[in-house]
Amino acid sequence: CPHPVLNVSSRLRSLSRLQRIQGHMMSSHVEPEVLLEKVGRAGVITMNRPKVLNALNLSMIRQISPQLKKWENDTETDIIIIKGVGGKAFCAGGDIRAVTEAGKLGDSLAQDFFREEYILNNAIGTCRKPYIALIDGITMGGGVGLSVHGRFRVATEKTLFAMPETAIGLFPDVGGGHFLPRLRGKLGLFLALTGFRLKGRDVQRAGVATHFVESKKIPDLERELVELKSSSAENVSRVLDSYQNQSTLDSEKPFVLHQHMSDIDRLFSSSSVEGILQNLKADGSEFSKKQAEILSKMSPTSLKITYKQLQAGASLSLQDVLVMEYRLSQACMVQTNRLNPKWNPSTLEEVSDQSVDQCFSSLGEKDLTF
Repeated sequence: CPHPVLNVSSRLRSLSRLQRIQGHMMSSHVEPEVLLEKVGRAGVITMNRPKVLNALNLSMIRQISPQLKKWENDTETDIIIIKGVGGKAFCAGGDIRAVTEAGKLGDSLAQDFFREEYILNNAIGTCRKPYIALIDGITMGGGVGLSVHGRFRVATEKTLFAMPETAIGLFPDVGGGHFLPRLRGKLGLFLALTGFRLKGRDVQRAGVATHFVESKKIPDLERELVELKSSSAENVSRVLDSYQNQSTLDSEKPFVLHQHMSDIDRLFSSSSVEGILQNLKADGSEFSKKQAEILSKMSPTSLKITYKQLQAGASLSLQDVLVMEYRLSQACMVQTNRLNPKWNPSTLEEVSDQSVDQCFSSLGEKDLTF
């Protein structure tokens, strides 16, 4: 039974939040959270919440989705560019805290947010026009969903990519089950389970970005893309390649995981998460010890869900992966230990296959449809 005092205090909190929001709306000049502009023959989407590292919320999704479709069908628009402002982040993720709080209160935001976010991820993945994400800065969670399924992803030395969801009791969603298992060897599974952070040129070397261009060259790159007379995918590719060729920064440094790739492939090849942990502990190298320690801090339920998600996703289309991930998102919202480091169950052994399988089961008419 819900605690009455907590209930009242959370209601009061919601009320004061509402008053704050209304206060914001009354102020004379509210910066739009996302800018949608037509520049030449390019549609340009700019995430405009620099104070929260351009975190994605439902109102932004609801502005981007119809505009993306409009530009895709518009004969006057040839390409679509997406970027963030503020110099720190492309988009550091979804507004998960708000969604999680809503989930606890039984609010429909937890359903709407994931449903509409995944529909947008799919629209990006199927977009018929060249879609270019300038991932200059932090790109995590929801920001990955806005970029990785598009045709072109341009990383810079400021790019920081990670899917850190297992640390907060979630799983690498937004189509992570589609792109992660398609990275070479067991790299995707490694990134998904450990939340390992890739920086700069390594984001491209891992296969997450298609190009690497120095951050200071991005404004010129954008200008040249916008001014393209004929914006076919080939022409866009040519421009991106030429900027990449001018960017020699860090080119002599090897891929950060280069010396560990064969270890990752060997140690993360197991039919279970328990097996992976056993491999890591038995291996005894510094690298393995560190990964075992990282995994021991993650949500055991999340680790098992993520393992199964990537296993299944390897042979599914992006759409089917998103249907699966929507089921998982709703299962995770029901379990209330989100964002709580005291995991329950607290060990991998206590997480039954049955409880994991349940998270993947159909929601019937509430399933995600496109």
